[in-house]
Amino acid sequence: MLKPSPTTGDMASAKATDQAGTMTTDASVPRGVPPPPSMVAPLWHTVLLLATLLLLALGGARLQSRSSSAPGVIAQHQGLTAIYLSTLVFEWALVGYVWLGIRRRTRLRDLVSGRWSRPRDVMRDLVIAVPFWGVFEATGWLMHVLLGPDTAKSISVLLPEGALEIALWVLVSASAGFCEEVVFRGYLQCQFHALSRSALVAVLAQAVVFGISHGYQGGRQVVTISVLGLLYGLLAWWRHSLRPGMLAHAWGDIFSGIISPRL
Repeated sequence: MLKPSPTTGDMASAKATDQAGTMTTDASVPRGVPPPPSMVAPLWHTVLLLATLLLLALGGARLQSRSSSAPGVIAQHQGLTAIYLSTLVFEWALVGYVWLGIRRRTRLRDLVSGRWSRPRDVMRDLVIAVPFWGVFEATGWLMHVLLGPDTAKSISVLLPEGALEIALWVLVSASAGFCEEVVFRGYLQCQFHALSRSALVAVLAQAVVFGISHGYQGGRQVVTISVLGLLYGLLAWWRHSLRPGMLAHAWGDIFSGIISPRL
């Protein structure tokens, strides 16, 4: 994830080259204080992405309302291969859209940050991701206790059965771990940070959008997922990297879809 420092934005706002070619600090930036983060894409690009996510949320909410009166909606375990594949396409399409928006200002690898150059780098992020996943699961359970049983139509029929569906679920989960972290904790969190000039506002805003975008799971789940998105946002902000969150996110989806229902 891009850091809120001169290395993550346009260095021109913090430094200027004088006629002799010497780098000097811009007088508009106090000494020792890093300049505010720069936007990684045009504002219109972010607005269009938010509008797309909102439309998806509204579509999901409508599907939930229809399911209460139409047993056939989200009620039968069928056509999952097509659903999984379409989910894969959509997730990577979002990443492609993000890449198109940021490519003139930064790189996708810089948005992810925390490069793995040695095995110890991978192990370090794993050591962070494992206990974080434990906190994530505990928080999800606590939210379930606080909010009570969910009255939304169950999506358990979308969980995999059989070798092919399980393999596709693992693929979808791994993709979600990468793609959703890039879109929400990478792109949107950076954009909200630049717009609000507040890391806290950025973390909160992306968490709300993350929760709303899961509207197909019902109202209580939107609240729960927003809180979980807040945890992911704090992790990305603390680590200045999306990699630990990607590992925890991917494993969490794999666990919830394959292992947890069988325990």
